[in-house]
Amino acid sequence: MMNRASSFLWNLRQFSTFVPTSRTMRLYPLGFSRPRIVFSYNSNLRNLLLSDFGNRVQSSIRYLFQDALIFKSRDDFQTKGVSTETVLTVSRVLCPRRLSFDSKHSLFSDEGLKINFHHEASNEDVLTKETKPTPVNYRKLSRECSSLSDVLDTFSEASTFPSSNYISAMWTIAKRMSDDQKRIEKQLMFNHPAFSQLCEQVMREAKIMHCDHLLFSLHAVVKLGIPQDSLLVQTLLRVVQERINECDEKCLSVLSTVLEAMEPCKNVDVLRAGVRILADQQVWKIERVFTLQAVMKCVGKDAPIALKRKLEMKALRELDRFSDLNSQHMFEALAAMNHRSITLLNECSKMVLGNIHGSPFKVLINILQSCRDLRYRNLDLFKGIADYVATTIDIWKLKQVLFLLILLEDLGFRHTDLMDLFMKKVIDDPASLNMKSIISILHVYSSLNHFYKCQTQEFQEAMARSLTGYLHHISSENLLKAVSSFCLMNHFPLALINQLLQKDIINELLTSGDIERNVHKLRILAACLKLDTSCPKAVDLALPPLPSTPLSPNAKVADALSSLLGEGYFLRNVQLPHNYHIDFEVRMDINRSQVLPFSHMDAVTSADIQRVAVLCVPRSTYCLDLTHPRGFLAMKMRHLKVMGFHVILVHNWEIERLQMKDVVTFLKTELYSAEAFPTADVNLLTTVRT
Repeated sequence: MMNRASSFLWNLRQFSTFVPTSRTMRLYPLGFSRPRIVFSYNSNLRNLLLSDFGNRVQSSIRYLFQDALIFKSRDDFQTKGVSTETVLTVSRVLCPRRLSFDSKHSLFSDEGLKINFHHEASNEDVLTKETKPTPVNYRKLSRECSSLSDVLDTFSEASTFPSSNYISAMWTIAKRMSDDQKRIEKQLMFNHPAFSQLCEQVMREAKIMHCDHLLFSLHAVVKLGIPQDSLLVQTLLRVVQERINECDEKCLSVLSTVLEAMEPCKNVDVLRAGVRILADQQVWKIERVFTLQAVMKCVGKDAPIALKRKLEMKALRELDRFSDLNSQHMFEALAAMNHRSITLLNECSKMVLGNIHGSPFKVLINILQSCRDLRYRNLDLFKGIADYVATTIDIWKLKQVLFLLILLEDLGFRHTDLMDLFMKKVIDDPASLNMKSIISILHVYSSLNHFYKCQTQEFQEAMARSLTGYLHHISSENLLKAVSSFCLMNHFPLALINQLLQKDIINELLTSGDIERNVHKLRILAACLKLDTSCPKAVDLALPPLPSTPLSPNAKVADALSSLLGEGYFLRNVQLPHNYHIDFEVRMDINRSQVLPFSHMDAVTSADIQRVAVLCVPRSTYCLDLTHPRGFLAMKMRHLKVMGFHVILVHNWEIERLQMKDVVTFLKTELYSAEAFPTADVNLLTTVRT
């Protein structure tokens, strides 16, 4: 329909060359030059138009006016001596989207003359050069204005095309403001009388402005905090959908950045799908690495795996061109796609470590968050980041370092130097921490099972004193988190424990919130109250029983024990008091030189028996270096020793790599004491034969 209307208007200009024409110019207050062209038609020409088009002409014009919003008609064709006025709202000079003429459309006269349209009207037919307004430059405007309201005042005085420059200038100014100033300025912007006019102007011009102006407008509107469900934002999203094929690399970068920052909705999802199609078609043509990374963030986790791999290959090809920022941002881009490319991550890790000094703290945090999301474990990268923060700890705030430690704990990485330095700072200034920070610190140090020489006790007491000051404001769940952390560290502050053991608080924990997690932590507390000698009080807690889940101990270890000891000399899946479970139990003499059969336990006194607990543990029970047990495993080992067990830890990930004979040798070495080991071979042969 647009093409039909365009064809008609071009014919109308051609007919004007054969009839007397009067042309006057008028400059409207919005800055658009609207040439007023008045045609006087004779009756023959009028009949020619009406006979060939009839109502079709008027409906075409009406559709054009309604859809494009760039033409305005007044009066209908009349029967005699009537003029028709066509007013052009936006000039072609200012409007980059030219009306397209379809060569299939033609105009037939009464004499059968066929006129094809293969060219466009010249600029002079639309607008005179003398009245072309000068577009406002958003950079100049942002320098001249000091607030968002100043830009709106300038717009209301004499607006010029395109209105996107005013929006872009406002966002440029807002970026220079502090958060508090930005919040106040945005409120003044929403209340300004010209703001709604500017929004309407942007919507009217959306279909005709340059594609990059359109996308910069959308970007500025989103960044200025205009609600996503507003008519302005949704209109811009719809227009971008219609014009997405006009996007070059720069536009694709802006569009990807905007969509990545927006909440999912129907129009955003459609555009995201469009970006995926464009990325699949144009990925090898992308020249800038930042554009590639913006596209990777935009396509998201639901993108086809083939597209993710194509983007990964493109990034690998561009590795030689990566800047420091490119290597840092690649972690976040891969995390946004949920695509773990070990090769790409390893190469970027080397670049990050080589240029880590001077890196912004936010960048380091983003890298660690991305590694967590991608389940990417790189000891060298984590150690390099922690080393850098440890050497520059005096320039960071305690909350910043704490945030880093929380992420490292989530990754299972324990950096002793950084944790020691942070512990010293906490001891020196515990008053600088709020309740939430204290609970987080306790969680980090108890989870990683970190102790620092003689200052550990001082650190625990400082944390307990600080938290006691919040005793009347702390929630039941936060109190339970703190007390369970203290229990893992074998420290028992009475004030906190007495508060937690109140009947109403226990009932609240067992009936609300994350009940399963609360019960688990209460079991830890109950076990510590019973078993730890440093705990000054023992209380029975009525807790729900553990769910009966079938347990299957490590089959390879079971076969090795059968080969080493024989059946009847060890037990599988042993359930102990205080909700503890061990994979295998072996009973030996007090010197751990001989294995005793379970069938003869009645003839042996408990004082002559050494119970051995064999625990098959996964990687997750250790810190990332696989040498230091984490908090819960350390507490379990402590409690098993209190119950009289000698504990042997079997690493599942190592056992799976060993052959059976090596597993037998390992268990033999661990079971028998060093003093008894020379005679262990004799005992072993005797045991197996019997």
